[in-house]
Amino acid sequence: MKNNNLKALIIFLGPAMLAIFVFFFIPVISAFVISFTDFDIYSLGNFSNARFIGLRNYTQLFEDPLFWTALQNTLFFVILAGPLSVCVSLFAAMLLNAKLVKFKGIFRLSYFMPVVTTLIAVAIVWRFIYHPRFGLLNYLLGFFHVNPVDWLGDPFWAMPAIVLMSVWKNFGYNMIIFIAGLNNIPSDLYEAATIEGASWWQQFRSITLPMLVPTTLFISIITMIGYFQLFAEPYIMTQGGPLNKTLSIVQYMYQEGFRWWNMGYSAAIAFVLFFIIFLGTVIQTFIQKKLKHA
Repeated sequence: MKNNNLKALIIFLGPAMLAIFVFFFIPVISAFVISFTDFDIYSLGNFSNARFIGLRNYTQLFEDPLFWTALQNTLFFVILAGPLSVCVSLFAAMLLNAKLVKFKGIFRLSYFMPVVTTLIAVAIVWRFIYHPRFGLLNYLLGFFHVNPVDWLGDPFWAMPAIVLMSVWKNFGYNMIIFIAGLNNIPSDLYEAATIEGASWWQQFRSITLPMLVPTTLFISIITMIGYFQLFAEPYIMTQGGPLNKTLSIVQYMYQEGFRWWNMGYSAAIAFVLFFIIFLGTVIQTFIQKKLKHA
């Protein structure tokens, strides 16, 4: 009986595990090895040209001011866009989950459409929205007698402009997950709280938020992981400018690896980013567990 179960397990899981091993583990292990070499464009033709240099890529990385600039920009983006995206998603989910709202399916589809829209197309459209002379946003600000703002050309406003676009693009996915979490909260709790005279805010603070802790933890982690991999938005909208104020770690990694062909150095950046994301995930999980048991 055990042999039959083992055979069935191998038959059904074997192909999937083989694919994961070939297309995930082998590339990751290879990239990790490359991060300790000076692998460049010449090494692509002949692997013997790659030399083992130990931790030189990592030490050089931490001495590189452009890396710290990219890390600072990425952290600013994550800290600003992450909580904002979660809050907007939760607010939209609660609105669509309200009993008074009609045509919920239409609204859910409308809010989810940016998620399935190609990011490149969205970024190009938002470039026109942010246009300093003919953009829709500056046109609307003109009604309030606000002077036009060079959203993508001003070092102060460039990253907040990308944050706004990214939150609009991604909040629909988290909203759907929050709606599922809200639907799993027993309605009896709200009915009992209403009978006891609890206000909307008291119900939200004492019932909704505690019951949504697992959902919020999941959304926070996947949002943080996704936002740490910021690339397409600044690459298309600003090319990392102005003055490197929107240069992200992934974009810097791309430039080093595929523009200057410093593949070993680029791989080192990738694993430093992996460690940062892993550390952020552990910290978020720890904080959420503390809040859950508080």
